[in-house]
Amino acid sequence: MKHSSDTGLLILRVGIGIMFVLHGLPKIIGGPEGWEGLAQYGLPFLPSGVLSMAFGLAAALSEFGGGLLLIMGCYQRLACAALAGTMAVAFSTKIGDVASFTDFAKTAGWPLELLIVFIALFFTGPGKYRLVKKG
Repeated sequence: MKHSSDTGLLILRVGIGIMFVLHGLPKIIGGPEGWEGLAQYGLPFLPSGVLSMAFGLAAALSEFGGGLLLIMGCYQRLACAALAGTMAVAFSTKIGDVASFTDFAKTAGWPLELLIVFIALFFTGPGKYRLVKKG
């Protein structure tokens, strides 16, 4: 296989996609109580109940479904927008725990790094190696 940016995009998409399927599946299986807890953690200002459950389910689906879409290379911009939003919320929950500049990467770096990855993938597109070719 010739080295190309398409090969690099495939490796990045599939690798990150698998990780997010693995992150999202337990959250989906968590059911309504888990979804509400997820939303209350990320968006503590939401009232308990249906609204919190809906936001928590949306986060779980963005991780699981977005991961699947990345793996397949389908609807990548939609998947990356949803995942970037989820990572922005995750980052906002971690940033308050940063004690010092040297503590930043350990405490809040992971969601920020992934936010950057999803924004970049939003703009690059999936590359030529994907399940559904452009029309």
